[in-house]
This record gives sequence, C-alpha cells and structure tokens, in this order.
Amino acid sequence: MEYRIEQLAQAGAVAVDTIRFYQGKGLLEPPRREGRVTWYSEAHLDRLSRIRDLQQRGFTLTVIRRFLEGELEPSDEALVEAVTAPAPPGTLTMEELARRSGVAGALLVALEQAGLLFPSGDGEEPRYPVEDLEVLAAGLKLVEAGVPLPALMELGSRHASAVEETARRAVELFDLHVRERIQARGGDPEAAEQELLRLFEELLDASGTLVRHHFQRTLLRAAREHIERSRT
Repeated sequence: MEYRIEQLAQAGAVAVDTIRFYQGKGLLEPPRREGRVTWYSEAHLDRLSRIRDLQQRGFTLTVIRRFLEGELEPSDEALVEAVTAPAPPGTLTMEELARRSGVAGALLVALEQAGLLFPSGDGEEPRYPVEDLEVLAAGLKLVEAGVPLPALMELGSRHASAVEETARRAVELFDLHVRERIQARGGDPEAAEQELLRLFEELLDASGTLVRHHFQRTLLRAAREHIERSRT
C-alpha cells in the first residue's frame, strides 16, 4: 500500500510538517516520485512508528538516527534510556538550588560555567539533582575554613577536567569489552538488553567507589608528603 503525504501523516498520527522535518534530518527515506506526486510506502509508516516510540522514551533525534541506521542495536535501548532519560523527580531549578543551598545564583552560574555544576536532562528549564545540595555544602565548608573561593574553583576545574578524560575512557572500555561482547554473543535480544543495563548500573556504582577511595587515599598520601617536606 502506498500513501500520499497527507495520508501518511494521518496513518502515522503526525503532522505533514513533521514528515518533511524528518526527511530533512535524514530520518525518513525520500518518497517514490511519479511526476509531481510523491508516494510513501508501508516502510515509511513503520519508520514513523519507530521514531515515535523512541521519542516517547526520551531519546534525542541524534540517538534515534543511530538506532535507525543500525549503529545502536535494539538491545541497547534500556542502556541508552538509563543514560539519556529525562531527569527523574528529585531535581531543583537554579532558583530553588540557590535558596536551599544559600549560594547566590550568580555563583551557581559561575560554577556551571566552570564545569563544576551540571543540569540533569535536556528540558527547557535546567534542573539540578538534589544531591548537588550536599556538594555545595561541602564546598561551603572549605570556604568557611579559609580556602579562597577562586582557588577552590580553580582546583575544582582541574579535577573536573581530569575526571572528564577518565570517564570518557571508562565509557570506551565498557563499550569495547562489555557491550560489544554481549551483543556479539547473540541470543535473546531482550535478555541482552537487561544484562547490559544491569552491568552498567553495577559498574557505575563500582566505578564511583573506586574513584572515591582512590582520591581519598591519594589525598592522604599527598598530605603526608607535604608534612614531610615541610619538616626539612
């Protein structure tokens, strides 16, 4: 069965402009032309349904394109959703974060620009995890103890830069040694999807523990070395 664009829009429960937008983004193949008339197939309708389903799970058009082009497997969906899903309950607006933390909004903006504060999700209004209150409270303790704020922000930026590089490498290792191995094994896609999600969540917790313990031990070692140098 073939459809004119208006018929495809009705069958796919989308606007005609949406179909044209998807075509412009390369998400839909060009229709068959017959003179000035364009005809869409059942494959186009199936593709529209797939795009709608992925959008309802909160995926961006960039991620959707990777699914449609086969760069991401169907078994990746739960894992991708866990990473890219909109922010869950338990987030604050910038104004709420400033009020509850006691940190001025202008300083919060500066912290975000320095890469020390990250909004959750991609909504119109940035929202920040409630856990950021604990992080801000820890920073205030250091400032109250006498550490100059500019020096603390410079230290935080250096740390954030190093952590960013380490995190990207960790994601590459997970993709290469865990995700690709599970998907190459074949079998039930749904089982692979659930295994990927479980392992990602377990390794996320494990990585946080390793990084936290390593930093604390390194900090203590640096403090001891500093004391020893100060005695000489």
